[in-house]
Amino acid sequence: MKTKIALSLTAAAYLLVGSVVFAAGAKTYQMTGTVVSSTGSMVTVQKGSDRFEIDIDPATTKGSAELKVGSTVTISYVMSATKIETAGGETSSPATTTSPSP
Repeated sequence: MKTKIALSLTAAAYLLVGSVVFAAGAKTYQMTGTVVSSTGSMVTVQKGSDRFEIDIDPATTKGSAELKVGSTVTISYVMSATKIETAGGETSSPATTTSPSP
């Protein structure tokens, strides 16, 4: 009986630690630059000689309504992939499966 309780507590601890690791999400980055242009869904910021075009969602992005050309802004963002290709040019998809040749 004590073994079952110990195993159950161990399993619960592993689940708790695993969920905390996954809940951390993607790494957050920051950059500071000058606003070059701004629309309702995108802002272009120049930092040195580099220009960055960043999509924004006005409903969820705090401070996006106050963007004015020429102002200095600090942007917090996360990187998110929309498509991943292998070196052979094939697109990886969970639904795609290949069967072995005879």
